[in-house]
Amino acid sequence: MKPAYSKSLRSPDRSEDSGPAPATAPGSRTAGEESAAPLLSVRGLVKTFPGRRVLGRATAPVRAVDGVDLELAAGETLGLVGESGCGKSTTGRMLVRLLEPTAGTVEFEGRDITHLSQRELRPVRRHLQIIFQDPHASLNPRQTVARIISEPLLVQGSTVRAARDRAAELLDLVGLGSEHLDRHPYQFSGGQAQRIGIARALATGPRLIVADEPVSALDVSVQAQVVNLMERLGEELGLSFLFIAHDLSVVKRVCDRVAVMYLGRIVEIGDKHELYDRPAHPYTRALLSAVPLPDPAAERRRERILLLGDPPSPAAPPSGCGFHPRCPKAQAVCRTERPLLQVVGSGARTAACHFPETG
Repeated sequence: MKPAYSKSLRSPDRSEDSGPAPATAPGSRTAGEESAAPLLSVRGLVKTFPGRRVLGRATAPVRAVDGVDLELAAGETLGLVGESGCGKSTTGRMLVRLLEPTAGTVEFEGRDITHLSQRELRPVRRHLQIIFQDPHASLNPRQTVARIISEPLLVQGSTVRAARDRAAELLDLVGLGSEHLDRHPYQFSGGQAQRIGIARALATGPRLIVADEPVSALDVSVQAQVVNLMERLGEELGLSFLFIAHDLSVVKRVCDRVAVMYLGRIVEIGDKHELYDRPAHPYTRALLSAVPLPDPAAERRRERILLLGDPPSPAAPPSGCGFHPRCPKAQAVCRTERPLLQVVGSGARTAACHFPETG
């Protein structure tokens, strides 16, 4: 049975997703999965940062995100993984409009929010929140915990008393307790500070939370506690998560589907079991081969895939497939034609590769 407070923490004006399912598109949930309208739909998302002048010379623009397509269903957790610098965090920040997209669309609950003004975004933001990677850097050191958690509610028009009561309730929910309301962030450990960040994200009763590497700055023992908390909250409150991470073991545990990103593009996306057991893209296979196995004997027996060279610069990406300079399967077509996401295997995943593994 769900605790009584779980219902009170939901936003009172939510409506159920309705309407016909959209046609299958790259990054969407494939045939065989539920065809309900997605909570979040992203099409052709691009972010280009302008070049700067360094020592009198102009640097090239950086295409950090290059045509991302994905969908996220209500109550689903989608993992977004890849090497540092591949565009994961930039993508997450565009979804909550902390960064403005250069091109593409972001639809939330069937509404295009890509070009909404800050005033028009305000009622949307209560349903769309973010948890940042560094808990201490994202919490104002001059404010009390009560003020930090209450601020989103005050912005939405809540009274000070009601906001403080809600903050106390949220601290209990994340396992800290209301006795910490008048303390400051520097008085907490990293794991405790991240719980405060989670409480702040929950304050307005969101439907979707972008979790931008929420445990990567924490000790391993604390990571497990925070991950358990997020799993519990997702189940109790019916939340959807975009879980950005580079720890593939954590992603496999908490996510329903996984998207693999390389050089600003989604190269594979689909059901986590299909993707982990039978990766189709060579880059996905290389990533998974680097995940340590708990069995020492199995770890010694397996073949580690070593990629040659460094990832190309997003300021000067290669032609065709962005992975071809490091790919052991690259052929002539990979150097000239950019592969699109296509269904592979049983249909539970898509991969952007001219020669995907289908077994």
